[in-house]
Amino acid sequence: MSVESLVSQLKTGLDAPICLTWELTYACNLQCVHCLSSSGQRDERELSTAEAKGVLDQLRDLQVFYINIGGGEPMVRRDFFELVEYSISNGIGVKFSTNGAFIDEEKARRLAAMDYLDIQISLDGVDAATNDAVRGIGSYDMARRAMDNLAAANFGPFKISVVATRHNVPQLDQFKALADSYGAQLRLTRLRPSGRGVDTWDDLHPTNAQQREIYHWLMANGENVLTGDSFFHLNALGDSLPGLNMCGAGRVVCLVDPVGDVYACPFVIHGDFKAGNVRDEGGFAKVWRESDLFRELREPQSAGACASCGAFDACQGGCMAAKFFTGLPLDGPDPECVAGDGEVALAELGAQSASTPVSVSFKPRPTPDHTKPARTPVPA
Repeated sequence: MSVESLVSQLKTGLDAPICLTWELTYACNLQCVHCLSSSGQRDERELSTAEAKGVLDQLRDLQVFYINIGGGEPMVRRDFFELVEYSISNGIGVKFSTNGAFIDEEKARRLAAMDYLDIQISLDGVDAATNDAVRGIGSYDMARRAMDNLAAANFGPFKISVVATRHNVPQLDQFKALADSYGAQLRLTRLRPSGRGVDTWDDLHPTNAQQREIYHWLMANGENVLTGDSFFHLNALGDSLPGLNMCGAGRVVCLVDPVGDVYACPFVIHGDFKAGNVRDEGGFAKVWRESDLFRELREPQSAGACASCGAFDACQGGCMAAKFFTGLPLDGPDPECVAGDGEVALAELGAQSASTPVSVSFKPRPTPDHTKPARTPVPA
């Protein structure tokens, strides 16, 4: 089967997701300025251990073969190891993303002893100045300490997960060298204007010139660098990057959040893209197979404003989440369209917004926000 035929088949949806992301908690020791889930405070409605195991039972029955666990910081949950071990014992492999805060020497050895487990350490700069400006003071040293502990425990090839920003694109070669020094694998992902990223995307997202730099760097290094299909919008520049190069939202991927809400993908945690809840009758399986939202997403999508562009078949119009949270129509160009159409659309939207009453906003806001309130200084 050709890649094109496979992609066409996947667009109609599968009986179970290829990749399910599960945010175990909104609690987090950090408050990254681009956090997709606006994490910080724990939600008291969080799924219990028993409920979480029930979801894992459903995923086992659906023959989901691995899940991505995130947060928040998933290791904050006291039942973290219990849930990971339960998942693996049911034949569901686990990949989890962490800031590394809780991977001390003892936990590194415990993790290294587990099968079917993959770890991604988040790092957004090869130095503390670049990383900590985004992820918080001390987060660079914390991540490097976790990497050192995993390496000392002979964990194996863990992943270093980097969100590309205009400040770290010049460091791509250094990121690769850092991963190689640990025998790790580099994972480069696209910055989306989701969660707290809605407010920081304008300042952080790579420039058009840097988008091209990323494309050419991935063309040269992509076979050894994971991207999770983050950059399929760049295929308009020429040959396709490695991967399926499609939006899998509600088709082959989805997200379960800490309170059991199911969203089309990890980047659209918003009421407009909520398909149901695992606590509903029929559980996750019914949401995945029968929700009106997912059925709509599996229908053929219109090229819309991009129909006249010769690159549409290559870039597929870009990322749904990036368009939605910048206020652009879903059938419009990606805000980071390499042809510049997204910049034009954003400028037109800005002009329209400037002439509209202040009470009207063209940018959707993320629905759940668990950001910790700013600390009030103690009076002297």
